[in-house]
Amino acid sequence: MARKRKIPGVDPAYLEKQKAALLRKNRYVLYFNDKEMEAVDEYCSRFKVHAKAALFREAIMTKVLSELDENHPTLF
Repeated sequence: MARKRKIPGVDPAYLEKQKAALLRKNRYVLYFNDKEMEAVDEYCSRFKVHAKAALFREAIMTKVLSELDENHPTLF
């Protein structure tokens, strides 16, 4: 069994809090038609993507965060 490495100067309670904040507990389901799924499969095979969930999460969050950044509220 591997030992947990202790990082000097970092509070273990803080690390646990950070880990708990990153826990994914919300689910969202996507449906694709046949052509969309073929495109995803082609992309994954061409670029050797093994984790489709991570691919979708990264693509969606990139789009969402860029849209929020571009459309931030203005004062005038």
